[in-house]
Amino acid sequence: MSASLASASASASSAPQSFLRKVLWADAAVSAAAAAVMSFGGGLLASPLGLPTNLLMPAGLSLFVYAAFVLWLARRPVLPRGGVWAAVVINVVWAVDCLAIAFGPWFEPTGFGIAFLVAQVVTVGVFAELQVMGLRRGDRAVS
Repeated sequence: MSASLASASASASSAPQSFLRKVLWADAAVSAAAAAVMSFGGGLLASPLGLPTNLLMPAGLSLFVYAAFVLWLARRPVLPRGGVWAAVVINVVWAVDCLAIAFGPWFEPTGFGIAFLVAQVVTVGVFAELQVMGLRRGDRAVS
């Protein structure tokens, strides 16, 4: 019996990952990288971006939390539909916040800062859309 369990486990771990699971892994990796840049490089980036360190560093730290959440989702044996929808909503909120920071009256980002923020808008927008696509596909890995 243990040989059949080992065989089933090996075949499950070698099975291709679902589209949605791959998107979640990518989102976690990109979010962790952005978190590291913003958290540890916030002081160096503040001037070139035209954004305050006290915005960049806490935002970066919050991205570590989000990356851990998405990594937790991606590693679940069955992806919780509500959890994936939470990731979608968080990505959309992040995009709206970046747009508000880039073009609102509260900050004065440089051209580089606007490009940095717009790149985040595009990135998280793509992740949100891919996550919704994965949910709509009816992936068997989602409950």
